[in-house]
Amino acid sequence: MAELTGFLRIEARKHREKSIASEIYSQGAWKVNPPIYLDSSGQPCLYMVSLGGGYAGGDRYKAEIRLSEQAELLLTTLSSNKIFRSRGKPVIQEIDIYLARGSVLEYLPDNTIAYQDAHYEQSTVIRMESGATLIYTDLITPGWAPDGSVFRYDTLKLRTEIYLDDHLVVFDHIRLCPGAQNIQGIGLLEGYTHYGSMIVIGQQATPEFLDKLHESLDVGQSQVRLGLSMLMIPGFTLRILAFSTQAIESVFQSCHRMIREEWFEKQPISFRKY
Repeated sequence: MAELTGFLRIEARKHREKSIASEIYSQGAWKVNPPIYLDSSGQPCLYMVSLGGGYAGGDRYKAEIRLSEQAELLLTTLSSNKIFRSRGKPVIQEIDIYLARGSVLEYLPDNTIAYQDAHYEQSTVIRMESGATLIYTDLITPGWAPDGSVFRYDTLKLRTEIYLDDHLVVFDHIRLCPGAQNIQGIGLLEGYTHYGSMIVIGQQATPEFLDKLHESLDVGQSQVRLGLSMLMIPGFTLRILAFSTQAIESVFQSCHRMIREEWFEKQPISFRKY
């Protein structure tokens, strides 16, 4: 691990009537705040913190997250993931997640902001047992450039693999390269500037629930384009194109709120960052 800029290991397990962070280990420029409980459900919340204020070329981060049977965890970041000039030496972030039977992980990090000449490669591998529940989001925001344009980053690659009982069930690969692609063309951002993705896997993701979610999200909004698709297993993906970070966050919050209320009879959560 000596070559890593930052490393995290997080483990959560069920203890009596609540979940606890049974192990938190950090090294280098990546830290985790002590767990806090934002409501009475017994679910701990952890905030991942990048000490450098942003990522630069050649930085490499790795996290290992493991939930035992029936454990629950809310995981987020303390602020946006800022990618600065890194052409030639990409910033690399790798996350390995394991969810045992009956566990629940709600992983909702802040947005990734790609500034001029940013090159970022993210790889996330999630292994789940049947009966586990996953809520996982990504949000990409174009950063500031001296000439005022929004697509001056070099490359963004986000690769996500999800295995259920050792079978690959989701393979998602987002690649945005403004210099080599018509980034606002069909099949990419289609005239929008911001991109969001939510992947949800859980036995409660029935067709009836998706119909209700579809109606509640008001997909006819002109400022936001949404795509909601069922997976081959119980679960769905939600894709969002918009012109602002806040518009995507609002959709994420609406979806997250409905899942917490209808699947777990829990109140909406506030991460209290601002």
